[in-house]
Amino acid sequence: MEKYITIPELAKLLGVSRIAIYNRVKKGDIPATKIGRTYVITDKTVAEILGKKVTAERKKRIDAAVSRTVREYGEVLKLLGKE
Repeated sequence: MEKYITIPELAKLLGVSRIAIYNRVKKGDIPATKIGRTYVITDKTVAEILGKKVTAERKKRIDAAVSRTVREYGEVLKLLGKE
């Protein structure tokens, strides 16, 4: 059974404003479900935000970013590694 956290609770947990969390929810950066007048976020999403869990989609995005960085800056990274 999934557990839920509200936007104000997540804001307090992360140490940011409620408005910042609301804005990220509205932009779609943080998936949330509206129940009545309250948005709730699953514990799975909270764990992902806190970096405790990486979804397959996020892992693919990270791998793509690393590959692009190595492709574009590989020589520079090698030189920095020698210093």
